[in-house]
Amino acid sequence: MKALVLSGGAGTRLRPFSHSMPKQLIPVANKPVLEHVLENIVALGVSDIGVVVGDWEPEITAVLGDGSRLGARLTYLRQDKPRGLADCVRVARDFLGDDDFVMYLGDCMLVGGVAEAAEEFARLRPRAYVVVHKVADPSAFGVVEMDPDGTVRRLVEKPRDARSDLALTGVYFFTSAIHRAIDAIGPSARGELEITDAIQWLVTDGAEVRAGRYRGYWKDTGRIDDVLECNRKLLDGLVRRVDGTVDGASELDGAVVVEPGARVTRSRIEGPAIIGAGTLVEDCVIGPHTSVGRDCSLGGSRLGYSIVLDGAEIHRVDRLHGSVIGRFAVVGPVADDGDRQRLVIGDHSRVQVGGER
Repeated sequence: MKALVLSGGAGTRLRPFSHSMPKQLIPVANKPVLEHVLENIVALGVSDIGVVVGDWEPEITAVLGDGSRLGARLTYLRQDKPRGLADCVRVARDFLGDDDFVMYLGDCMLVGGVAEAAEEFARLRPRAYVVVHKVADPSAFGVVEMDPDGTVRRLVEKPRDARSDLALTGVYFFTSAIHRAIDAIGPSARGELEITDAIQWLVTDGAEVRAGRYRGYWKDTGRIDDVLECNRKLLDGLVRRVDGTVDGASELDGAVVVEPGARVTRSRIEGPAIIGAGTLVEDCVIGPHTSVGRDCSLGGSRLGYSIVLDGAEIHRVDRLHGSVIGRFAVVGPVADDGDRQRLVIGDHSRVQVGGER
């Protein structure tokens, strides 16, 4: 089996962050979402992975390299502009050949992995197998209508009047039959080749298509609030580790990770929390469910339930909560006219101070 990871989307829902970095590289628990995805695939025993990329190809390849660090062999496949998920399979046709493959959206988090789905696909080997999850608002997703035995009867993209609450998670298992289905469909009303249309074509043609319910934690990290929530979930599984320097005037409470080269001085950190390599935390109070990236500088501030990306600076800011601070952003007060103070926020951040955005 091979794998196909889709990483070419524009990430409009994650702006302004996606103006300066691909959405798949947004960190969750100090690791890019895309790395979490690749780890789940490698855990299946699949190492031959195609990664569909767009304009952010240089940034993605700089982080992932050839994949050897993750136990994978990566092949980068260029999609010149987003034309739909089924078009990504078309772009990857030569790479995939006639092999079975798992297709995985590069911005979806399935924390428990997809081993159960992979085993069921291998055992039953339908023409296609989709992983679904129960959702409160099916109208925002591709929805699957299925029989009790898992046989898929119908797929509908973002239905107004949904007859099912089972949404596609962004993980699919395919045989080579999907290529014939993609060749048979045309663009949707929005001008894209929809993978749901291709799977529905298989259903209509009489092919066996099955679905399996994923009962673990699943999150589409397409919005900032979802990224924060996913960060919270992953940090809940953190194991305390201190590889950096913590002075005697500081207190670490619970599952706190201080990475190599990080320094914590006269500060209190309540876990679960991560302090990235090379970061300085001085005279701060850091609350739970906070991830601070590499080479940051935090001084005289209080923050919690937040994500601070690499190279950011936060100084003399009280009660920063539910925030994402962009790479190399600067957050803090500076002198204004009449010696007043104003908060200066660097580019590409979503900030809430004292509970107000």
